[in-house]
Amino acid sequence: MGVSRLDLNLLLTLDAVISERSVVRAAERLNVTASAVSNALARLRHELGDPLVVRSGRGIVPTPRALELAPALREALDGIERAVRNERFDPKATTRRFVLALADAGQLSKLPSLARSLAEEMPAASLRVVGIDTYLSMGGVSSTDVDAAITRHAGEDPGVHAAILYEEPSVLVARSGHALASRRLARAELDSLRHVDVELAPGRGFRGLEPSYAQLGLRHDIAMVVPSFVAAAAVVAETEWVATLPVSLVEGFGRRFGLVALDADAPTPSTPLNLVWHERTHADPASRAFRALVKRSLTPKSA
Repeated sequence: MGVSRLDLNLLLTLDAVISERSVVRAAERLNVTASAVSNALARLRHELGDPLVVRSGRGIVPTPRALELAPALREALDGIERAVRNERFDPKATTRRFVLALADAGQLSKLPSLARSLAEEMPAASLRVVGIDTYLSMGGVSSTDVDAAITRHAGEDPGVHAAILYEEPSVLVARSGHALASRRLARAELDSLRHVDVELAPGRGFRGLEPSYAQLGLRHDIAMVVPSFVAAAAVVAETEWVATLPVSLVEGFGRRFGLVALDADAPTPSTPLNLVWHERTHADPASRAFRALVKRSLTPKSA
């Protein structure tokens, strides 16, 4: 069939439904009723000869044909949008509200620098920061609710882009009054420690230390699992337990928590942190400018 037979509004509806994975949310995004969205999908199904979306659990999922159409459709609609607007992006005048996902350690150590850059370069813009657990519950960057994320996980899903920002080393810490804090730990002492582990979100947190300890023939005895680095720091400050925390958090706030780095041959992994975004915002001038601002603010000057 020829494109001349298609109503552009039908394609806008399909793009919204594929992006939102919900007829109701697509209707809210397009400012129409859910029945109008359903009727548009029915017309498109007839024209294209494909179901396009099917129900799955509480939501809907696109068919292979719809997924095949999605990137070209989004690119075409973005092109039409830019052509119709014909506007130049002005960072000083934009009132755009950006949403960035960032773990709590980065919120403490990196966010102030980003805030200063945002205030200087985009003074009328605003920023909402969400934690990693909220980010995942929102659907990640594939949803329409998040503009970008700083995460250890690179762009593994279709349509997701990633660029490395920096490497975050870690260090084993204890409270400053810990009996082992004043000297180098012997192997038996390291083996006897109990740890506070951090799981930012189920299955996606600061993990992987057990194999590293096992390779050294050491135990990694977990006394507690918490959902944030700050919680781990607070617990360690009041117990005889230890934790492996990001160096940036310890250097910036370790003294306030009463923490010290332990002198020990313990595994201290370095985690690459990536700036992640979705294809839907890849060509958007405001999103590009925001990502560039994040990179300038958070990438080490020597990098």
